[in-house]
Amino acid sequence: MAFGGCLAKACAGSGIIFLHGDLGMGKTTMCRGVLNALGHQGTVKSPTYTLVEPYELKEGMVYHFDLYRLGDPEELEFMGIRDYLDEQALVIIEWPEKGKGILPKADIEVMFALDGVGRVVRWKTNTVHGEAIAVRLTEGLT
Repeated sequence: MAFGGCLAKACAGSGIIFLHGDLGMGKTTMCRGVLNALGHQGTVKSPTYTLVEPYELKEGMVYHFDLYRLGDPEELEFMGIRDYLDEQALVIIEWPEKGKGILPKADIEVMFALDGVGRVVRWKTNTVHGEAIAVRLTEGLT
């Protein structure tokens, strides 16, 4: 949750974030932290069956995708994925490997791994915007 809050501030309202990690690693919990930091007061559920959950917030739009149950990457085209990605919004995508070939490059990719009873979070950047996010994120965590 705390990391999600830091990531929300670092993104400054826009970006494409890929979340990688096994089931139960905390991807949806991190999304909850992002949304809470941006002012969302309600529940945050994983959009496993709907694929996307939109949140209209004071800071702007946030789209939370969960592609775990995606059968074929082409399904993203049918649902209008490009409309979500072309917008000035924060887009968080769990299980992005399921959309390979359709999804654009993420600004920043966050990897979750088990570390004893806790989690290790690592990230890598893929764009100039992602590098700016990483700088702000690192400053926010120190």
